[in-house]
Amino acid sequence: MESDLLTSPLHDRHTALGASMGAFGGWSMPLSYPDGTVAEHTAVRTAVGVFDVSHLGKLSIAGPGAAAFVDRCFSADMGRIEPGQAQYNLVCTDTGGVVDDVIVYLVDADDVLVLPNAANAAEVARLLRAEAPAGVEVLDRHRDLAVLAVQGPRSPELVGDLLGPLNGRNVVEALGYMAFTVADDVWVCRTGYTGERGYELIVPAARAGEVWDALLAGAQRVGGRPAGLAARDTLRTEMGYPLHGQELTTAISPLQAGSSWAVGWSKPAFWGREALLAEKQAGPARRLRGLRATGRGVPRAGMDVLSGGKRVGVTTSGTFSPTLRTGIALALIDSDAGVGVDDQVVVDVRGRELACTVVKPPFVPSHVR
Repeated sequence: MESDLLTSPLHDRHTALGASMGAFGGWSMPLSYPDGTVAEHTAVRTAVGVFDVSHLGKLSIAGPGAAAFVDRCFSADMGRIEPGQAQYNLVCTDTGGVVDDVIVYLVDADDVLVLPNAANAAEVARLLRAEAPAGVEVLDRHRDLAVLAVQGPRSPELVGDLLGPLNGRNVVEALGYMAFTVADDVWVCRTGYTGERGYELIVPAARAGEVWDALLAGAQRVGGRPAGLAARDTLRTEMGYPLHGQELTTAISPLQAGSSWAVGWSKPAFWGREALLAEKQAGPARRLRGLRATGRGVPRAGMDVLSGGKRVGVTTSGTFSPTLRTGIALALIDSDAGVGVDDQVVVDVRGRELACTVVKPPFVPSHVR
């Protein structure tokens, strides 16, 4: 029921803007605004979009050796980052599946902030608490903090205008990719989920409205606009970025999903290590590929992929690409099917064959760096 959903601190602002709201991970969040998803998508690719992603979880892990503890749990090698940097990471099962993908903010050796997906935040917290050593506390800050994403080529000036006056220096210019800083209780990290230059801002819930209003005013001055989760999905699909629950699940491993780069293979310990090493040695039974439609039609998730009349895989995500003006999809393809990049396949779209070319994502160039 709608009344059972959690709401962002910006909920009233979204409804005042005429946003179409929808359930997402137990939260009522804006899916799109009156001008539509394509307009929002295009604004991010050409100017800037401002997203409310406050449904993301926020877990503070603090205490002696907190960072080393998290490193023993999650997949990526945190020894490769320094305080003030963030890292994409995976929370794996003992069998090599994925409970969630998260962003880890390394404050220092005793202080880490983890952002899981909304639907998985409680489970990630439970798993961490079950193994936390004495003195390390896992604190749920889900309702205390809001998260805003500013994405697009004009994002540096928006975030710079917001933060510059707060600390007397240009915060934005100093930030490298996946680096973060804290300016007047606003966390700013140069990251995002769109493939464009962008930033995610973590702010106290009480300040979310003030920061949103400032960013939205700046966006509108440069041809930008608010953007909802529907545009976030089309943008991330064009980049081939995984969405947990679709490309990553407890039944889909990082190796299958093309996310093995987020695994610290030489680390002595992390959840799922033995299973993933065994799968790596044997080779994954299926691999994630991109599909670009050459015929008229739009593939969606859960559709069979055929080659030579034989089922060789299934789509995990599918959408109309506003940038390419054609249908695109991500699909798990059987490794022994002999299907590779540039090969032709067919997607069964409700009984109609849609011709597609196998491609290596991203579907459009990345501008994150």
